[in-house]
Amino acid sequence: MLDNLTSRLAKIVKTIRGEARLTEANIQDALREVRIALLEADVALPVVKHFIDEVRAKALGQEVIGSLTPGQALVGVVHRELARLMGEANAALDLAVAPPAVILMAGLQGSGKTTTVGKLALHLKGQKKKVLVVSCDVYRPAAIEQLKTVADQAGVDCFPSFSNQRPVDIAAQAVQFARTHYHDVVIVDTAGRLAIDEPMMQEIAALHAALKPAETLFVVDAMQGQDAVNVARVFGERLPLTGMVLTKLDGDSRGGAALSVRHVTGRPVKFAGTGEKLSGLEPFHPERMASRILGMGDIVSLVEEAHKQVDLEQAQKLAEKVRKGKGFDLEDFKQQLQQMTKMGGIASLMDKLPAQLAGQINPAQLQDTRQLARIEGIINSMTPKERASPEIIKATRKRRIAAGAGVQVQEVNRLLKQFEQMQQMMKMMKGGNLQRMMRNMKGVLPGMR
Repeated sequence: MLDNLTSRLAKIVKTIRGEARLTEANIQDALREVRIALLEADVALPVVKHFIDEVRAKALGQEVIGSLTPGQALVGVVHRELARLMGEANAALDLAVAPPAVILMAGLQGSGKTTTVGKLALHLKGQKKKVLVVSCDVYRPAAIEQLKTVADQAGVDCFPSFSNQRPVDIAAQAVQFARTHYHDVVIVDTAGRLAIDEPMMQEIAALHAALKPAETLFVVDAMQGQDAVNVARVFGERLPLTGMVLTKLDGDSRGGAALSVRHVTGRPVKFAGTGEKLSGLEPFHPERMASRILGMGDIVSLVEEAHKQVDLEQAQKLAEKVRKGKGFDLEDFKQQLQQMTKMGGIASLMDKLPAQLAGQINPAQLQDTRQLARIEGIINSMTPKERASPEIIKATRKRRIAAGAGVQVQEVNRLLKQFEQMQQMMKMMKGGNLQRMMRNMKGVLPGMR
């Protein structure tokens, strides 16, 4: 998201040169670039004005210290103000109430609300919470069925509801069921509309009054830009919202909602959603998002994602195998690709890497999880003996493997070359020569230059 904003802000470092202090004169052009970039990203105009004024006030007169260039010093100011604009720190859910804690979800139809309910349920399940979800959307039977499907995928309980029931009655019965079955959290999925209307607002207000939820979250589609922010503001005027969930941040959007929603509504963004997989929800950290926008990456989130998704036992077995010099075979290679897929694929990793590192991956060659799936398909077409001893794979075997995987022989050759490079890296790891390993990383992963 916000790729254009990132590229424009990256130019700031080169715009201001060779002065010991930031002044109105030397930051004028840079601030103009920032203003244009924010407007193109569909950030609300009042937010842009406020942000530019804050950056100018904080930057003027600031001394350029140590080895920093003036441009880098200004980027530091922009980073701090971006984080402050989005809320400074993560606002966690407050579920410190007698169980079950109720989370009321609001949002327009098509915002990704029901999928977000499943994502949030899975997130809470990972925190050892027993979760019950319930749909109060009696106007769309398909929405009730969708929530059942999502709940099954997340591995949480779903309270049944039917289109001839009143939403308030459904919610009350679900909470009572949760209380008697020792659920920690009840997530209530409310009815969405294509636009705001008075009956919808009255209904959700009645649900809030009856349930007295611990959290009332509004789901915002980041691809809708300023429209999403305006809708969130209207909801905030009618409901005591406790926070926002931004969805579709990985979409082909300008992403201005991420920068606007906190300032316009006064409510914190608590989660960010990406993709359709239920694992695609992460706590929203303003300072980390500011780093990503400025091309600095988000290594902390990357490490947290690795701890959450990677099979540590499998990783330890591989490390022990390499340490003992038993060799790294194609089965090991396949397992590493599967671990990468669990973390959202190469594109997800790139989004969190600093721009200088991500720039080494060629987007034109990158097909992300689909490309990883093709590589896995090629390995699956090999015999166990071939996976254990890739050196035996010659011309005849390559043709058979290519036919079995439905690819050209050239793709088999490319895979074997990538594997050889990874194998060399593993040998270097065994010897502890990290610098040589880093020099040889290029070309190992699909799409790496």
